[in-house]
Amino acid sequence: MKHILTIIEKEWAEVFKNRMVLFTLIFLPLIFTLLPLVTLYFTSLGMEEAAGSMADVPVQFLSVCSEGMTAGECMQIYVINQFLLMFMMVPVIIPVTIAAYSIVGEKTTHSLEPLLATPTTTMELLAGKGLAAALPAIFVGWASFGIFLLALPLIGTSSAVIQYITGLTWLLAILIAGPLMAIASVNFAIFVSSRVNDPRVAEQISSLLIIPVVGLLFAQIAGIIVIDVLVMLSFIGAMTLVDIGLVYLGATIFQRENILTRWK
Repeated sequence: MKHILTIIEKEWAEVFKNRMVLFTLIFLPLIFTLLPLVTLYFTSLGMEEAAGSMADVPVQFLSVCSEGMTAGECMQIYVINQFLLMFMMVPVIIPVTIAAYSIVGEKTTHSLEPLLATPTTTMELLAGKGLAAALPAIFVGWASFGIFLLALPLIGTSSAVIQYITGLTWLLAILIAGPLMAIASVNFAIFVSSRVNDPRVAEQISSLLIIPVVGLLFAQIAGIIVIDVLVMLSFIGAMTLVDIGLVYLGATIFQRENILTRWK
């Protein structure tokens, strides 16, 4: 554990000097928090006009609404559900910038060789680098969601909509699915970073992990799927298996001696 904490401190001391990392940590979550708030605010302005009969509400809207809601509230919930996946993207995007640099970046600065020569085991090395990238992303994701919740009453969001957002579907997505996606993003980025020679290439390839999340977003917009508790539990189960596989794969493929002798 001491070696892991040392690696985390070392990683944070280096990556937080990078302006791009700071930009990603601060402005990206801020944008993803403001967009749904602005959307909710302007849709709230037309709530009275949309508060009529539920008979005119599209079928895909009804799938996420409960009894007693107005048509306007139902529409708001359907719209805000599209931003749920945006919140889940935060712990995927942020770690890529940090983790993609973690191996190949140190090679380019000639600091990898001394690190690999230490008594630190491969698992300790990967765990330290992985946690150094994942923890800030998880914290920022939770903080963004906390700010989002605090701002909801201030923009006039109805209690029914707030109750839905603080319900099981959103909590599972933010508190559990988000960190699992951060772990997957980190391990995939470290794996890619250990196989290429350019930090920019590592970051670009690692960004491919966002594609499945974007696919879910478009599938929900198209009405193919509706994010609910069952879908979220299935997603969490799948991500758990993916994380286990990536951790095992990373520990198996990461070979200290080959990395040192292959990179020139």
